[in-house]
Amino acid sequence: MKEELTPLSTEDGLKRLCELTGEGKLKFSSAFGEEDQVITHFIAKNKLPITVFTLDTGRLFQETYDVMDLTRKRYNIEIETYFPETSDVEDLVRKKGFNSFYESVENRKECCFIRKVKPLRRALRDTSVWITGLRAGQSAHRQSFEVLEWDADLNMIKYNPLLNWSYEEMQDFIKANKIPVNSLHKKGFASIGCAPCTRAIAPGEDLRAGRWWWENSQKECGLHETKAAVN
Repeated sequence: MKEELTPLSTEDGLKRLCELTGEGKLKFSSAFGEEDQVITHFIAKNKLPITVFTLDTGRLFQETYDVMDLTRKRYNIEIETYFPETSDVEDLVRKKGFNSFYESVENRKECCFIRKVKPLRRALRDTSVWITGLRAGQSAHRQSFEVLEWDADLNMIKYNPLLNWSYEEMQDFIKANKIPVNSLHKKGFASIGCAPCTRAIAPGEDLRAGRWWWENSQKECGLHETKAAVN
């Protein structure tokens, strides 16, 4: 599968993946970033049998909700939404307060696990291939990724069809196709997550410098930390 999909364009790769995989077995996770919007465009344009879903952590920017609704209307597609378990959030806040993620990397990852990782696992039940909007240029960590990988934690294949796109290539495509994007991008927000954990970046900063900016750690939430190439 890897040898067949890797040389293909993003659009052709998604089409071929649908041909190779049974209907209802493909899911695309969107956080409504620019990369995700490009993939949603391809899915909607070609009416591909790929389920689009998102994780609502409960602490997103209003601008993110705005682009969610705009995307649904523009492409006339359903977007499944998964929330964290109420009891998990209630227990976390009861024990550690509302902003425990600022206190340590461990606390931050605990919050990410509750609000993102656990809902992702629910979202991907009975899924054969998880499609993502990852690009190698987003961070040094992601430069080691493969177009097609095996996610050991989730026990499934992960397909990263935009992995080798440059930032400039992505911007040109968005402009040419008038793809809706989060208005925060125009305010210097390169990578957008939860509101308390995201800031705009300064010129020359790494694209993910605005995520968990108070930490000196790998800028990942736990969704994309394990990977292995597949054949």
